[in-house]
Amino acid sequence: MHLTSLLIFAAALFVAAGSPGPSIAALVARVISKGFRDVFPFLLAMWIGEGIWLSLAVFGLAVVAQTFHFAFVVVKWVGVAYLAYLAWKMWTAPVEAGEGEMPREDSPAKLFFAGMAVTLGNPKIMMFYLALLPTIIDLASVTVVGWVELTLTMAVVLIAIDLAWVLAASQARRLLKSKRAMKIANRVSATTMAGAAAAIAARS
Repeated sequence: MHLTSLLIFAAALFVAAGSPGPSIAALVARVISKGFRDVFPFLLAMWIGEGIWLSLAVFGLAVVAQTFHFAFVVVKWVGVAYLAYLAWKMWTAPVEAGEGEMPREDSPAKLFFAGMAVTLGNPKIMMFYLALLPTIIDLASVTVVGWVELTLTMAVVLIAIDLAWVLAASQARRLLKSKRAMKIANRVSATTMAGAAAAIAARS
């Protein structure tokens, strides 16, 4: 890959991924309610999910995505349903916690599935890789080495963006010590997660 192409891809991804959307909203909600360590599986799943979309585009499966549109619609609505369920769980979560810690109920596997759901089911991400990316890069000329370069570029951009959001959310979380504050945090997180589900559902 030419350096210019990688820089253009990085800039476009920075704008698309950095703008607040369902994925960022879900990430912030998770960090506020679970903390950074507990949210790492969620982050990892988001990055892997974006890598999957990038791979589908690079290896010419955009046509497959259009042909089997119903399958992608199913993935979208499964993600919406799961995020709505998580929002309900957050809304009804207990506020009892020792030493100022937030409730930590979800297993790493559940967090990973949630991150994968919000990424694979987000039409914004899907359209960036399957519709916008081909207008930025000539995917027909991308080799395996080029795919690796794009994947590494994607990882650097996403890690920088997501960790910045995580840091901001973590700073906010430190202020949430009392039961009342924890209850408000759970409710805000639930509302944000529900909003992420609604945003994904509303997009075509």
